[in-house]
Amino acid sequence: MTLQRTVALVALILSVIWYRSGDVIQNSILFKSDFPVGYVAKSSYATDCFPIGNPTDTPEESLKYCEDIAFWDLLDNAGKAEQRLLLASCDPGRRSWNTVMGPLHDPKPHGALWVHVPPERGSSSAPTKAQRITLKNYPEGHDFHPLGLEIYPSYGGNSSNLYVINHARERSVIEQFLLNPSDPTTATYIRTLTSPYFISPNSLTLTSPDSFYVSNDHLFTRRLPILGLFLPIIESILALPLSFVSHIDLSSPSSNDDTILKHTFASLFLPFPNGISLSPSGTQVALAVTSQNKVLFYERDPATNVLTKRTHAVSVPFCPDNVRWTHGTDELIVTGHPHFPSINAVVANTKGAASASWVVSINPNDAGDKLTGRGEFDLDAPVPASSKVSGWSMTTLFQSDGSEGGLMTSSTALKDPKSGVLYVSGLYDERGVVMCRSVE
Repeated sequence: MTLQRTVALVALILSVIWYRSGDVIQNSILFKSDFPVGYVAKSSYATDCFPIGNPTDTPEESLKYCEDIAFWDLLDNAGKAEQRLLLASCDPGRRSWNTVMGPLHDPKPHGALWVHVPPERGSSSAPTKAQRITLKNYPEGHDFHPLGLEIYPSYGGNSSNLYVINHARERSVIEQFLLNPSDPTTATYIRTLTSPYFISPNSLTLTSPDSFYVSNDHLFTRRLPILGLFLPIIESILALPLSFVSHIDLSSPSSNDDTILKHTFASLFLPFPNGISLSPSGTQVALAVTSQNKVLFYERDPATNVLTKRTHAVSVPFCPDNVRWTHGTDELIVTGHPHFPSINAVVANTKGAASASWVVSINPNDAGDKLTGRGEFDLDAPVPASSKVSGWSMTTLFQSDGSEGGLMTSSTALKDPKSGVLYVSGLYDERGVVMCRSVE
């Protein structure tokens, strides 16, 4: 191939990359925003945000490096809310074992699950500390590196099915537990779910006590010999649409049927599908597409679990990690990483590295929020979302530069309308999860 043809081919490839991912390159790779140590909407980061872990815990047993958080609703027999608890999936060994970003050095240290009781609205007392959940009957010698988790509500004190994605030593699986409100610090192991379609499961959202959607973030994973060192990176950087979202129907644990009764491809040809969440109405599914800085919205048929059509593709000003709907509203909370090179530096254990955090709220059902051009919105935030993206207005709930005193590598956020509390987890943050009071 002549030099002229080579240059032309390289120029063509770069043009395609810029066309597909130009905003991502500008917003999340080339330029680094000047965030404050901490900002929380309608509140004070300095006085109203606290870590929920216990600082006296040993490093190996502490609540840190938390990927996902989820609310567990405790309802009466009629479905009326009685209490809401917070669950967190954390892994102190993440710096030595991360099947998504690397490295794959030491899978021996176990991760853990935690439970926290949100404070009452208006309470000024010191927040309670999260408690570590014991995994009862968990198989000896079976690794536990939790990523996404989801739990079904409890009705009238009944036990709830809890599902946790586990990036274990040999392969990634999904663990099923039972958690009872009478003893929320003990999760009873039920079974390990395996499937050839669990290539790189990342996030899941329940459609019933025994069915769920699950995202697979990559087709090529770091588990591949030699090729795993560079193929997943190429898949991410080029935003190759090679992965997918599945819907899984399970058998009863007491039956003699196969564990997975039915697997269905819910959405194909996706580049780095990450967090996924089912709306409170059950008629919409939101999906974070990390390598394109977008959140995709689908219409869902509740009777069949078919995602009938994609309705919106909303650009966000960072690489989105996880998405969560706010209970009882049309508000979607999107959390992610504003500067990709910074989080890579954190993963690589670069001395002094810090990675910023950003949480926004969007409402896909409010037609009045749809903008036709680059308008101004989110102006109360230190770095307004409108300075980065156009097309849909959104509101910043949380920002931090990730420096000492802040929260870095935000991965999931939840807002509880009842208590007025915002929770934010940090994938590589020593404090794991922070709670901010009085977020309206």
